[in-house]
Amino acid sequence: MRLSLKNVAVPDAWFNRLVIGAITLGFLALLTTGLTAYHSVQENQFHSSRVNHTFVVERAITDFLAAMDRAEAGRRGYLLTGVAAHAETYHDARKRLFPLLARIRDLTRDNPRQQANVARLIALTRSDLPFMDQSVALVRSGQRDEGVRQFRNSVGRRAITVLRAQATVMTDEENRLLAIRDAATTGSIRLFYVTVAVAGMMLVMVGAGSIWVILGYTRSLTASRDALRLLNADLEGAVRERTADLQRANEEIQRFAYIVSHDLRSPLVNVMGFTSELEGAARTLRALLDKVDAEAPHLADGDARMAVNEDLPEAIGFIRTSTEKMDRLINAILRLSREGRRPITPEKLDMNALFRSVGDSHRHQLDGKEIDFSVAHKLPSIVTDRLAIEQILGNLVENAIKYMAPGRRGRIEIRGRIENQRAIFEIADNGRGVDPKDHERIFDLFRRSGVQDQPGEGIGLAHTRALAYRLGGTISIDSELGRGATFRINLPVASTAEQEA
Repeated sequence: MRLSLKNVAVPDAWFNRLVIGAITLGFLALLTTGLTAYHSVQENQFHSSRVNHTFVVERAITDFLAAMDRAEAGRRGYLLTGVAAHAETYHDARKRLFPLLARIRDLTRDNPRQQANVARLIALTRSDLPFMDQSVALVRSGQRDEGVRQFRNSVGRRAITVLRAQATVMTDEENRLLAIRDAATTGSIRLFYVTVAVAGMMLVMVGAGSIWVILGYTRSLTASRDALRLLNADLEGAVRERTADLQRANEEIQRFAYIVSHDLRSPLVNVMGFTSELEGAARTLRALLDKVDAEAPHLADGDARMAVNEDLPEAIGFIRTSTEKMDRLINAILRLSREGRRPITPEKLDMNALFRSVGDSHRHQLDGKEIDFSVAHKLPSIVTDRLAIEQILGNLVENAIKYMAPGRRGRIEIRGRIENQRAIFEIADNGRGVDPKDHERIFDLFRRSGVQDQPGEGIGLAHTRALAYRLGGTISIDSELGRGATFRINLPVASTAEQEA
């Protein structure tokens, strides 16, 4: 069938390729979308973790600055008032400074720039804390004025300012990283949206194209179906008419074979009769020659004696052999013709009993040649013509017996099974076997294979296959030289008389 799209004929193969291509394209679009989504999710998770890490670092820096401011406030309050609570505030805040710096250092191990910044921050803290501790210690020892003087010392105040500036540098660095990571997250999300949009457009295009192609193909199928309906409107009648023609032709061929064989028999009978007359005349001539040899040997020369004693009997023998062979061939043709005209009468057959009956009918040959004949325990029963199946089985078993290999004990095995509502029967032997190149040749009429040391005219297997065809079946062979042969009969489980047509 061909599909027409805008007056362009598209073969079924191209339609199949279009559909498969569309499905493949849609699948690739979905796969690409899924992979991109997975990649975007992974990227977003990574960037989100880095953004969260930035916030954690900034929080740690803020906590450090808060602790530093709290320590500075506690120190100032203690210097101004001398209240011990301010000193406790200072000492509590001071204890937190280096653990917070250690945490910042651990959090920024993956950033060499921040590692340098935190190193400077630690150095500044270590340089500033001695001034702070000294001023607090002076107040505690009663030297408040000296502690205030130290507080106002420009070096200490400058150290605090530099420390805070360094913490601000670290915060700015984290803000810079945060901006980069936010941009990467935004780019990943944008890529995901672009991929989804492109995949969606591809799916829409594939869907629209597929619908267009399928609609066109459906219209073509509908038109073809309508045309087929018109063509098949009287198909049953046409089949009946053709079947009747074939039956008439078959009957005509069978009649022709019968007539030809019958008409050939008449001259053959005459030839055989005159051959008998020639044999009688030859005996008379031989008696006459014997009498001449006894009474007047000089009247008969050597040529006459050779003609009467050798040439004439040999010629009559050749004529006799040829006429007998021709008689067998004519009988075989007549038998085939009669069998072809015989109506098929299906009935249910017990194949185990039928094979055993065939074996019993050949028992004297089986025993004489020491051949083991076995039938499987349970063969399938079939509905078919009894006479035809008996002839098929008889011919195959007789053929197996005839061509057993000398020098070893013969074996014939019968097997059977059901496959797809067909009955398969196998007749296997361990005889001579058949050359694979002759597997079909042996089923031809008047054709034989191998050494011709057995009587026969090459009719049996041809007749067997013709009978199998009439029953709606087939016969095949599986064989090699020297390894025996297996004839396989394939028949319907239930034949009907109409199958003969």
